[in-house]
Amino acid sequence: MFISPVIQREYPHHNDKGIKVKLIIATIKPFKLEEVREALTDIGVRGMMVTEIKGFGSQSGHTEIYRGAEYAVNFVPKVKLEIVVDTAMADQVVETITNTARTGKIGDGKIFVLDVAQAVRVRTGETNDDAL
Repeated sequence: MFISPVIQREYPHHNDKGIKVKLIIATIKPFKLEEVREALTDIGVRGMMVTEIKGFGSQSGHTEIYRGAEYAVNFVPKVKLEIVVDTAMADQVVETITNTARTGKIGDGKIFVLDVAQAVRVRTGETNDDAL
């Protein structure tokens, strides 16, 4: 892969080997979290960040009845997973999340895969895939 000297100066983390680390962001239903965590641990994922979030997609929320009154719930609870893995492992992680989190019903979630320009382990200063 050719990277121009200009790009190498502006982005010194780029090299002939390409980007080696991927960030996988997945939104899933909260009750699937533990099952997904176990499946990812089984394939060798060593860590992840989990955030409780609210959002909406094609379902655009729903209505609920509380004490006899109907309320619109515009945002539904989800869990966001952020996982950084070696590029070689990214497809397996996406497949594992997809297969484990799927219920077949609307609102199962989304998965996004992004290139990571740099990763640093704060304690040791290790970088990129060594930092994972």
